[in-house]
Amino acid sequence: MRKIISILLAVLTVMSLSLLALPTSAETADDIAVLYTNDIHTYIDGEPFGYSELAAIKAQLEAQYKDVILVDAGDHIQGTAYGSMDKGESIIKLMNAVGYDLATLGNHEFDYGMAGRIKATDEWASFPYVSCNFYHEADGVRGENVLDAYKIFTVGEEKIAFIGITTPETFTKSTPAYFQDENGNYVYGISGGEDGAALYADVQAAIDAAKAAGATRVIALGHLGVDPNSKPWTSEDVIANTEGLDAFIDGHSHSVVEGSKVADKAGNDVLLTQTGEYFGRIGMMVISADGSISTSFITTFEGTPDATVKAIEDEWINSVSAQLDVKIGSTELVLDNYAENGDRLVRLQETNTGDFTADALYYVFDDMELDVDVAIMNGGGIRNTAVTGDITYLTCKAIHSFGNVACLQTVTGQQLLDALEWGARSASDAECGGFLHVAGMTYEINTAIESTVQMDDKGVWTGAPTGEYRVRNVKIYNKETGEYEPLDLEARYNLAGYNYTLRDLGDGFAMFDGAVNVLDYVMEDYMVLATYIKAFDNCAVGAKNSPLLKKYEGMKLDYATVNGSGRIEIKAEATGGDVPDTGDAGAGAIVIVTVLCAVAFVAVLPKKREN
Repeated sequence: MRKIISILLAVLTVMSLSLLALPTSAETADDIAVLYTNDIHTYIDGEPFGYSELAAIKAQLEAQYKDVILVDAGDHIQGTAYGSMDKGESIIKLMNAVGYDLATLGNHEFDYGMAGRIKATDEWASFPYVSCNFYHEADGVRGENVLDAYKIFTVGEEKIAFIGITTPETFTKSTPAYFQDENGNYVYGISGGEDGAALYADVQAAIDAAKAAGATRVIALGHLGVDPNSKPWTSEDVIANTEGLDAFIDGHSHSVVEGSKVADKAGNDVLLTQTGEYFGRIGMMVISADGSISTSFITTFEGTPDATVKAIEDEWINSVSAQLDVKIGSTELVLDNYAENGDRLVRLQETNTGDFTADALYYVFDDMELDVDVAIMNGGGIRNTAVTGDITYLTCKAIHSFGNVACLQTVTGQQLLDALEWGARSASDAECGGFLHVAGMTYEINTAIESTVQMDDKGVWTGAPTGEYRVRNVKIYNKETGEYEPLDLEARYNLAGYNYTLRDLGDGFAMFDGAVNVLDYVMEDYMVLATYIKAFDNCAVGAKNSPLLKKYEGMKLDYATVNGSGRIEIKAEATGGDVPDTGDAGAGAIVIVTVLCAVAFVAVLPKKREN
């Protein structure tokens, strides 16, 4: 026991980042520990933890505390090849082996379709899932909840209720079609409401029901996050508009929140916490016998991983590696998406990886001798950290982990403009998974113009902006002239992308409804990247040696820096209120000041990384 405790002394930290000494077992014998994870996204081979280390930590704490409850706040079966190769089955097997007691649904638990979600949660998992706002629907009328709203754990005299909450953004950050029948009618719903009222009502009803059932502690286990772009559906919004919660274990925004006090509707403090992402840290909440609740992070592990869980991990990692860890190319560049402070630039601005992935789509269709004019890639579908050196299929899976398939559609210039405007609606203010990286096209975003794009209560695009377009000066590469020419709103263009964006309303891109399908389900996303990489001379990706440049010398194809090749320019220009011709670089706005803010707006955003 003394050895176990000495190990644990080194693994807990407080917000000041100084080491926190554990109390002795005598002092904690009557306390309850809650271990929590969120947004692991199948990173089972990362540092400093994997599921085998988590299992060992859980066992150590079980020898010290009155009870240990292990919960997860969502997004655990999708993210890398370790999830997508068997649609999360091995991840659920690992979570079963660790001994998870409870989980809630993140938006990415739906990425394998509703049938895949049902397999994971209802068939494979030996632990229950809870969600108070995920329900059946018929003819627009709400039915019963799909899952239990809460679960109560009885530990001595304490009855601890965990209320599950799923983000309403699931409709657009997964795929809306998964919630519909074959006729496009919604058969499942996730309450939110344009003002958040429907979400708040469901959470309050669950709190009241749990207390009526005898709960002495009520803890939200939510996948909502604190990203301003998620308002009014953030965890902070829910806390401020309900009463009766003691704490909120959060996920979705990948934020590091060790313990923040947020006032509820009655003015009482609720302890909010979130571990960040992947296996960077493990959360630990202590419910003390004196009634207090505290949180801290476990950030290191010096013990021996659980042998049973590690055997499952190693077998699956080796299996995936054997299938995908095959070198297909290399690069001396650093293809990246992150700022030094950890912000995901790929959701805020152009990046070299964003350019590269859009170019890969463009190349695949062009190489098939199909008439492709432009390609788009949503920032939320680009998942990698820095990529350099050898490139394998596994590397490609790290960049594109969702298993989406390439499509080619004919769209109008107006649809293209509306798509760019929708993707740019949060530029300079907050991360947006729908931020569009492009190939064969350039455009500007004027962040001084407030976004007025129209959307429904599910976050799906419903109409063009009611005011000025903030996207302007859109230009399309002309293969014959080698020049970028103004977008023609009446013209038709062949657009390459993935089914998630073009066909399934992913990220809310409903403006493509009615587009003419040219070729669908061509190739899985990671194979699109692999095909492009193999087309480079000696499969060596360089700054300016794209195979596309052999045919199209005037294209912007420079991968030298993380900030990309200048296809997307972000400005803040005061305007006189006139709506300019989006195809004319000189028309319209009266320019007072231009601010290059690709770095500036990153600095003022919360330090976090993907939901």
